[in-house]
Amino acid sequence: MTIAHPHPPLGPRGPSNARAPTGAPWILLAAGAILQACTLGPDYLRPEVPTPAAFSSLPADPAGLGTVPAPGAADIARWWESLHDDTLASLIHRALDRNLDLAVARSRVREARARLGIAGADARPTLDASGSYSRSRQSENTVSGRFIPSDDRDLFQLGFDAGWELDLFGRARRGVEAARADAAAADAAYLDVLVSLVAEVARHYVELRVAQQRSAIARESVRIEEDLLALTSARFQAGLTSDLDVAQSRAELARRQAQLPPLRGAEAQSARRLAVLLGLNPAALDQELAAAAPPPAAPASVAVGIPSDLLRRRPDIRRAERELAAATARIGVAEGDLFPRFNIAAALGLQAENLADLGSLDSRYWSFTPGVRWPILSGGRVRANINVHTARQEQALVAYTASILRALEDTENALTGLVQAQHQRASLDESARASARAVELSRDLYRSGLADFQRVLESQRSLYQTQDALALTDQLVLTQLVALYKALGGGWGPPRPPHADGAPTAPVP
Repeated sequence: MTIAHPHPPLGPRGPSNARAPTGAPWILLAAGAILQACTLGPDYLRPEVPTPAAFSSLPADPAGLGTVPAPGAADIARWWESLHDDTLASLIHRALDRNLDLAVARSRVREARARLGIAGADARPTLDASGSYSRSRQSENTVSGRFIPSDDRDLFQLGFDAGWELDLFGRARRGVEAARADAAAADAAYLDVLVSLVAEVARHYVELRVAQQRSAIARESVRIEEDLLALTSARFQAGLTSDLDVAQSRAELARRQAQLPPLRGAEAQSARRLAVLLGLNPAALDQELAAAAPPPAAPASVAVGIPSDLLRRRPDIRRAERELAAATARIGVAEGDLFPRFNIAAALGLQAENLADLGSLDSRYWSFTPGVRWPILSGGRVRANINVHTARQEQALVAYTASILRALEDTENALTGLVQAQHQRASLDESARASARAVELSRDLYRSGLADFQRVLESQRSLYQTQDALALTDQLVLTQLVALYKALGGGWGPPRPPHADGAPTAPVP
């Protein structure tokens, strides 16, 4: 790191009879003007992390699969609207207003911006107003007391004190740069919580609706088993079958009924989790969500874009990048302790022993005190502190790179999970239609006495299991879809115009 050395101060230009100002204060001011462009520490440049040209998990031939990812420019700021579920949209909007974790992140944004104001104030002059009154007596048992009258004395004082540390080497400017990057990182952290919150609400809502759907399938299965038990009992009374068929039908009915309580429990847990995400009492949404409704309809396709888009859209990547910028700037702050600090102190006021004389011109006093402080011996503390911040910068760089790799991993996994879930659903859908046909045929054969009851039970059990698995696969498809939107950074709009250092500032609702 190279620091420009100041040139000798140049004299003012003007008429030959003009008197040039002399003295240390003017030398300091001239040096400060020359060194304003000099800044300690490395200048930050966003590191280039290579990303693949396309996602490897995109299907080569998505025809016939239904909801599949597709290349193209992604517009996912309000991705939940593509599910066309008014209840889900209402829950997400209320969560954005009331969620407690989001409120904490919003407060941290305000804290970071306030810290930026503090850092900026450190580079500006200060001015304090003061006033005091004192009453004193000089001891007569001191040398000065023998020559100065020991009467009681009053002293009134009013004045102003000013101070300014000249940022000749850019130490304060690096501090402001670090605080600005911290504020941008807090903005990105807020958006990261927002993205996670939207995905969490959508995931639990899908789980709620799928639990209701599975409960409906289980209740229908119970009703069919009750009808089958009635049929078997009637055939037993007519002497057309044995008591074994009745016992097997009764056992199957009880097995179906036993599957209802866990599904009701899962439904209640999802509703309570949603209420807490909305910042409400856990039971606040029980009545609102009690009426069963189908799960949201997945969109026909998702425009995933290209991997390099993640660097712009993912808030966690932007947060890591801004934290790296802050760590880089703090190296310059630490290096500032190797160089002298120049400061100017000044005082102006009124001082008098009588209150009536305080307004007199003779009561005026003033002082002008330029100063310099340069630590010579510090036991290696300064160098060690520089090494600390250099190591933190290295850690931040590794964390930034890791955040990009995690984003790519999340997206690839979500793409793979969504495509495979679609394949699974297509197979289960075909199986469910075949199982329903098998149930109808087995019942007809049983009524006609051409098939035993065991075949009816097996076909009925297969149909229920396939329908339940299909509902779970629908949940898996939607869950992977939500995971894909989250991995792509969906849930927030484009950033506002950048800061002076190029860091985008995200809007905070």
